[in-house]
Amino acid sequence: MFRIFRKKNKHTGELQDVQLRPIEQSGVDPLEKRLEDSRRTIGKRLKDLVGGHSNINEDLLEELETTLLTADIGVKAGLGIMDNLRSAIDNGTIRDPQSLQPAVQAELYELIESSEQFLAIDASQKPFVILMVGINGAGKTTTIGKLAQRFKEEGLSVMLAAGDTFRAAAVEQLKSWGARNDVPVVSQGTGADSAAVIFDAMQSAKARNMDVLIADTAGRLHTQTNLMDELKKVKRVMGRVDENAPHEVMLVVDAGTGTNALNQAKHFDEAVGVTGITITKLDGTARGGMLFAIASELGIPIRFIGVGEAAKDIRPFDAGTFINAILALVCTRVFLVIGSE
Repeated sequence: MFRIFRKKNKHTGELQDVQLRPIEQSGVDPLEKRLEDSRRTIGKRLKDLVGGHSNINEDLLEELETTLLTADIGVKAGLGIMDNLRSAIDNGTIRDPQSLQPAVQAELYELIESSEQFLAIDASQKPFVILMVGINGAGKTTTIGKLAQRFKEEGLSVMLAAGDTFRAAAVEQLKSWGARNDVPVVSQGTGADSAAVIFDAMQSAKARNMDVLIADTAGRLHTQTNLMDELKKVKRVMGRVDENAPHEVMLVVDAGTGTNALNQAKHFDEAVGVTGITITKLDGTARGGMLFAIASELGIPIRFIGVGEAAKDIRPFDAGTFINAILALVCTRVFLVIGSE
């Protein structure tokens, strides 16, 4: 059993061991192939770096810091990890370069562990209303279609609201997803008031006793104040039908935007109170490290990740699986040792 360190108590700074054990021989996790670009950017660079040194010195640590900071994990997260590694080296917990790779793995796991919060549909809230927000091109409408199929397969009744009345093709795209999944879509014409469309959808969903209503909205840059104000209006109007709605405000971000997604998330959160994030297009970018930046700086749950075109390729976010996909050590998986606080 190979032992590495991990900070145990955030208040006292005491360190806790993390153990690695062989993965069951069940083949390669398909997620590893989907995240191959990010895996090369982070995992392979880290492996090559520590493999090229026989001892720990300042040059190695500076190269490691550069590797982390250029992997889109964010300055705050990167420098925090380096501080922890240096402390562990100073107190003798880490003694050789080979211990650095699993130590980084454990540190990254700690960053995203708390972000693993699956979206639970509250059966007492009917309909359970999900408001989808994000910038243009992030993949909101496609994500809605995939979620609709997922919820249907779980036995839930679903309705969609075509609240993106700005983009001409958005309504038709959502109707296409609705027809594919046998899900009703409430819509009006292009240019209609988005808040009015969603208001009508909420009343219809309530009258038909639907389990879930997913409301689309027009993509907007977080810097467009007038459009962000419109989004605030949508949320206020939803509250007139159900004072607890929306029950989930889901921000959809494109992984390819890297750490720029942080600014998006901060502005949308300030405007409408984001309660969950879906990160799309992780399969087509080397910037998967941005997920760590979001987790460490925002503390907003990451609900789903998108790793392909098919409906099944939107997956609930699992921290351990994600870590192993982009930072997998050869035949190893992270397991925490339970100790006293």
